[in-house]
Amino acid sequence: MVRSALVFVFLAGLTSLAVVGQEKAKRDPAEQKAMDTLRASGALVLEVAQNDPRLEVSFLQPVEKFGAGTLAPLKDIKSLVSLNLRAQPVNDEIAGQLVPLTSLTRLHLEKTKITDAALVHLKGMKDLEYLNLYETQVSDQGLSHLAELKKLKNLYLWQTKVTKDGANKLKEQLKGCDVNVGVEFVPLPEPKDMPKEPAKDAKAKKGKGKNKDGKDTSKDAPKDAAKEKAKEAVKDAAKEKAKS
Repeated sequence: MVRSALVFVFLAGLTSLAVVGQEKAKRDPAEQKAMDTLRASGALVLEVAQNDPRLEVSFLQPVEKFGAGTLAPLKDIKSLVSLNLRAQPVNDEIAGQLVPLTSLTRLHLEKTKITDAALVHLKGMKDLEYLNLYETQVSDQGLSHLAELKKLKNLYLWQTKVTKDGANKLKEQLKGCDVNVGVEFVPLPEPKDMPKEPAKDAKAKKGKGKNKDGKDTSKDAPKDAAKEKAKEAVKDAAKEKAKS
């Protein structure tokens, strides 16, 4: 009797899980159509987690004829929270398709062709927590469009036109946001001059040298020549005396 009751509870649990899974899989027809269109264009569309039906869309491969129409279906995905457009040919005009995506919490725009003009399209993303603008043409002027994104926690600005002063100003406006401009390279100090040659060695070597014929051209050369002549003269005198 007890065993039968346990089996019944177990089966009831499985049935409940199946029902929940079916309910989670059900989506608005417009949303489902948008998902299918995006997948057909090469995008990866996945649920955030097994127990989280919200969606993330990633364009991980180059898309042929990428344009505004490629991103147009995104507006019909109401549960979209993450979008990755890394290295896609997104420009300021195409970025206009991002305006309706106010539910986003993560957005990758690194290595795209956007400038400051594209950032105005992000002003409505009040839930945005992560934004990557690495290697784009944004500058200090464009950062003013991000000042109202109070939930922003991570902003990456490596290799952009943003200055250190511009980044610090935004940090003051967005308390708790890590505005990352990359590693600041500090130039190494110039190497010190090599120690000079000791004076005695320099004096010993001073003026020494030879011309192309091999003759000594140093300042001490005349003195050495005179000494050699004197020695030769003494030798010659000794030889003469010996003969006599």
